[in-house]
Amino acid sequence: MVKLINFKWQQLILSLGCLLLIIGCQSLYPTTNPDAKPLKVATDPTFVPFEFQTADGKLEGFDIDLMNALASPAAGLTLSLSKGIAKVAGFAIQFESLPFDGMISTLQAKRIDAAISGITITAERLKTIAFSRPYFKAGLAIAVREDNQNIKGFNSLKGKKIAVQIGSTGADFAKTISNAKISTFNSGPEFFQDLLNGNVDAVISDAFATLYAIKNGKLKGIRVVADLLTQEYYGIAMPKDSPHLDAINKGIATLLSNGTYKQIYQKWFDAEPPQLPDS
Repeated sequence: MVKLINFKWQQLILSLGCLLLIIGCQSLYPTTNPDAKPLKVATDPTFVPFEFQTADGKLEGFDIDLMNALASPAAGLTLSLSKGIAKVAGFAIQFESLPFDGMISTLQAKRIDAAISGITITAERLKTIAFSRPYFKAGLAIAVREDNQNIKGFNSLKGKKIAVQIGSTGADFAKTISNAKISTFNSGPEFFQDLLNGNVDAVISDAFATLYAIKNGKLKGIRVVADLLTQEYYGIAMPKDSPHLDAINKGIATLLSNGTYKQIYQKWFDAEPPQLPDS
């Protein structure tokens, strides 16, 4: 009888030890809801300083910092799962590189959950995809070679050779210029190089990205002329009826209110962020 009791105590102690070991392992390696899956987010890593790849292949930029901040527990981002809404702490975002002009169609096909790549919210795009609340105030600018004194604003672009990025609002805007000869490119580095080579007279592109590149010495010999051609807002794009829309909107609101957005903005643009509309 004594041996039987001792054996049972040994079993109990062993079971408790195993339980403590399992708990310890769980604290070292926290897990999320087993139904949770990474949010597939497309980005075009050629749009400095919003998204770009470092020499070792790491994604960096304003948009990348914002998306990673949204995924943090502090932002309260929730993902819609097959079994309802579950709050995910420390879930992984799965970034996927995608050419800018292919993002809208990929969202329509629901092959990705979201896209963030300086995508301007427009009435035309809202017909086929959804957008979060605005997260960035932007605008289009005209860039020319430093020695060009002929182009001073919109009216100077008539009949000129204009370079734009495929699928961008700059490409749409260029179509309104009388007799303009428009050249389309897949990325900013390509059309700025064409400008420096003298193959085009001007580039119409995002003002912040262009000014950032000039400031950091990556666009020597190029300057921005006149005032902004447009006032635009960027949003996180998603498929129509996305189950993640409300959660992402709440996450952006949290980052705006708790000071995180301001920190990210100042990191990349060294300025106070402007006021953003709710919708």
